[in-house]
Amino acid sequence: MLAPLLATTALAACSSSAKKSSPTLPPGVTVPDEIPGVQTYTGLSRNHVQGTVEYPQSPPVGGNHNPVWQNCGVYDQPIENEHAVHSMEHGAVWLAYSPSLPADQVAILTAFALNQTHILVAPYEGLKPGEAVVATAWGVQLRLTSVTDPRLAEFVAKYEEGPQTPELGVTCSGGFGNPVE
Repeated sequence: MLAPLLATTALAACSSSAKKSSPTLPPGVTVPDEIPGVQTYTGLSRNHVQGTVEYPQSPPVGGNHNPVWQNCGVYDQPIENEHAVHSMEHGAVWLAYSPSLPADQVAILTAFALNQTHILVAPYEGLKPGEAVVATAWGVQLRLTSVTDPRLAEFVAKYEEGPQTPELGVTCSGGFGNPVE
């Protein structure tokens, strides 16, 4: 019963008219100042580099990155860390999900990107056992075992183009990649 309710909430709340007031939460629900489980990382470099970057976190939370950002949207194949990190510098939230996630659960994640400009959704090899999705924005990360965990919607609402964004107001299109949605 909870999964369909959250899926409906995610689909309905991700409309462009609800973007900044509360993009993924029902009316009357607010985002807490602190979302339980969110890890914060500081002192992240922001240099443009070529080639592969070795990140201390997987998925990465920031740091040196490719000069070209990943076009935001939904991907059915893994994306390169270095492009995704650049998108997060522009305010993107990256929803990296287990490649073994069932299609109905991937659809819930896809709903978060509907009519949004700064959401990346893509499978990610190497998540920890039991993890369904890892939500990441510049310098913050939330690891979840369920895509219906209400903290996922809170994370997206708080961090998509949120206060941690180093380059707020910069596009997440016109870069690298071709989203499927």
